[in-house]
Amino acid sequence: MEEIFSTKAYLDMELFRFTTAGSVDDGKSTLIGRLLYDSKSIFQDQLEAVERASMKKGEEHVNLALLTDGLRAEREQGITIDVAYRYFATPKRKFIIADTPGHIQYTRNMVTGASTANAAIILIDARNGVIEQTFRHTFIAKLLEIPHIVVAINKMDLVNWSEDVYGKIVGDYAKFADKLGIRDLHFVPISALMGDNLVDASKNMDWYKGLTLLKHLETIPIQHDRNYSDGRFPVQYVIRPMRSEYHDFRGYAGRVAGGVFKKGDRVKVMSNGRETTIAGIWEYEKEMYRAFPPESVTITLSDEIDISRGDMIVQSGNEPQVSNEFDVMMCWMHEKTMQTGKKYVLRHTTAELRCIPKAIAYKVDVNTQDEIYDVKELKLNEIGRVSIKTTKALYFDSYHKNRQTGSIILVDEATNETVGVGMII
Repeated sequence: MEEIFSTKAYLDMELFRFTTAGSVDDGKSTLIGRLLYDSKSIFQDQLEAVERASMKKGEEHVNLALLTDGLRAEREQGITIDVAYRYFATPKRKFIIADTPGHIQYTRNMVTGASTANAAIILIDARNGVIEQTFRHTFIAKLLEIPHIVVAINKMDLVNWSEDVYGKIVGDYAKFADKLGIRDLHFVPISALMGDNLVDASKNMDWYKGLTLLKHLETIPIQHDRNYSDGRFPVQYVIRPMRSEYHDFRGYAGRVAGGVFKKGDRVKVMSNGRETTIAGIWEYEKEMYRAFPPESVTITLSDEIDISRGDMIVQSGNEPQVSNEFDVMMCWMHEKTMQTGKKYVLRHTTAELRCIPKAIAYKVDVNTQDEIYDVKELKLNEIGRVSIKTTKALYFDSYHKNRQTGSIILVDEATNETVGVGMII
């Protein structure tokens, strides 16, 4: 497997995705703005526009948070409301940043931004220490199986760069993280406003001997974050060119969701249980020897088998679970409450079918992690364990095993709005 991770194709393709989380005014947008600025990832006209906006508001410093807070309501209130995505690169890695809101009522936005993240940066205001929102965001990051967490203890300039303050916050957070079983955890003392320990090491905190925040992001290993053991290929589209030079071509297009597929591998088609051999793997008109997550390819098979969108090709002898009943941890994302017995459209990889939530085992108080029982509905931003029944069998893994084949989306039949997201247990 190491030969895959060392290939140029993997390094060129795999972006590093991270999300920020923290309470209101902890400095998330300022941190991202400073990262973009110090890594020279913004254009001159963008900087000039931010400078003009800062002067217009009468601010003492150039407000780099304006680089991410794009909505008018965000700029007026000085808060983040929607998820803002920003892109930048260093010589070592390409990044996608999701700047998520800190308010309790925007929990669904944080879930959206964190769902594909390799890492979460959880900000803590050094003046306030570990607070309720810190627990909330850490719990959600753990629920979403984000593999790496970096705790950025911000506004160290406002506590006189105190090593004692930093040490106390690290101790308080570590106790909580141990209970959740967080495996890869890092701490960095920073000042997002002044730029200390973001890109360059801080002269004000020479007692800190660790990596800067950007250096952490550049060096966190992500090669093993995806599932490369269990072959999963959800079929998105059947390709029949209908051209003379491809007269008999029948290919199955999709994105590899798990495992490594090679030409000659024995595979199984989940809808009918038929086994066959991979005849070829194609990327556009180029034939490839193998494919692995998250590559989008076309697979051809040695036998003609009835396969359509929503089907799944897997490695023989290594099948996913098959059932029309399963439990999920559901985050409800709509103003209309989730009610048991109501019909919804369920989307899972490339499959779409109908389902009903049968029962709610409990909902979670994400501030205390307490389980609340005897619940009949889930309201906006609430998270709970829900039993789902579908109209036909689904091919899935647990979310812990595979984030792609272990997640679902619920859609309202009437409005086509996404109303809930779930992680299969």
